Amino acid sequence: MAPKRILIIQTAFIGDVVLATAILEKLAAYYPQARIDFLVRKGNEGLLKGHPKLGELLVWDKKGSKYRNLFGLLRRIRKSRYDVVVNVQRFAATGWLTAFSGAKETVGFDKNPWSFLFSKRITHTVSTPGNPLHEVDRNQRLIAHLTDAFPARPKLYPRPEDDEQTRPYKTSSYICIAPASVWFTKQYPADQWVSFIRKLPMDLNLYLLGGPGDHALCEQIREQAGGEQDQKGDRWEAGERRIVNLCGTLGFLASASLQRDALMSYVNDSAPMHFSSAVNGPVTAVYCSTLPSFGFGPLSDRSHIVEVDRKLPCRPCGLHGRKACPEGHFNCARLIRDEQLLEAIM
Repeated sequence: MAPKRILIIQTAFIGDVVLATAILEKLAAYYPQARIDFLVRKGNEGLLKGHPKLGELLVWDKKGSKYRNLFGLLRRIRKSRYDVVVNVQRFAATGWLTAFSGAKETVGFDKNPWSFLFSKRITHTVSTPGNPLHEVDRNQRLIAHLTDAFPARPKLYPRPEDDEQTRPYKTSSYICIAPASVWFTKQYPADQWVSFIRKLPMDLNLYLLGGPGDHALCEQIREQAGGEQDQKGDRWEAGERRIVNLCGTLGFLASASLQRDALMSYVNDSAPMHFSSAVNGPVTAVYCSTLPSFGFGPLSDRSHIVEVDRKLPCRPCGLHGRKACPEGHFNCARLIRDEQLLEAIM
C-alpha cells in the first residue's frame, strides 16, 4: 500500500539539508498524494520556506533546552502516525526519534546507533577516489525500495519575494563569489580571491555572498580587489570595479535566486555549491584539502571543478576540513592558479 504520510529527518548542516531535498523530490514524484514532512535543525528552516511539495516543516531547536525539545518533537511525531520515517543521519538523537516514532516503517543507515530498531537498515558506504559515490546516490538507497535506484536532483524553490529582492542586482551580467567556509582548509585564501577578481573583465558586476559572520572577510576581499560598492547595486563611476558585499543581506533562497541567474558562481566545497546545484545555476567549485570524489561535488548542468593540478602526498588530509594545514604550507590551495578559475567563464 502506498504511504500516505512520510517524514524525512535531516538535522545536520545547511548543505546536507539541500542534498536531502533530492529524497523529497523523488518521493513526491512517486507518491503525489502523500503528505511529506521534513525535520531540520533550527536555523535551516529558511531553506524550505514555501516549498511546493512539502507538507509540514518540523524544527528542532538544538541550542535552547535541546533534549526537552527533542522529547517534544517525539510526541509530535508519534501523534502524526507516519507510515514511513526516513532518517538521513547517523547520529543517536535522530536515530532515537526514528526508532520510537511509531511509524509503520523506519529506514536509516546501519551506522546509526539506534539502527538495530529500524525496520530497514541500509549500509552506509563511504565514497572514495577508487569508488566514488555522490551523497544523493547514497541517500537514494534509503528509499530505493519505495521508488527506484535513480536519485532525483536536489531542488530549492526561491519564492517570488526572493526573486524580487534580487531583481535590482540582475540588470547586467554578474558573477557570484562565496569565499567563506567553516573550515580553514576548505577555504580558498582571500588574497587568491583578490588576485582572481583583479583579472576579471571590468564590466562584470561581482556579488560576494555569505552569512553575517562572513561580512568582514568579504569586505577585506572587496577593498583589496579595488571594488567600489553601492548598496543599491546600480550606481558606479566609470572605471570602477563593481563589487557588492551582500553577506548577511540575503537569505538562503534569495542567495539561490541570485546564483541561479549568474554568469557563474565561484564557491568552496561548502553549502553555496549545493545552492547552485539545487537551482541548476552555473557553478565553479574550488577544492583545496578535500576531493570531489568524497561525494559532495556540484550537480548543475554547467559545473566546473578547480583543484591543484599536481599530485600532493598530503592531499587529502582528511574527509572533512581542518582548522589549519597540518603541513603548514597549504599547497592544496596555494598552488591553484588564477587561470584555472578564469577558464570557467572565458
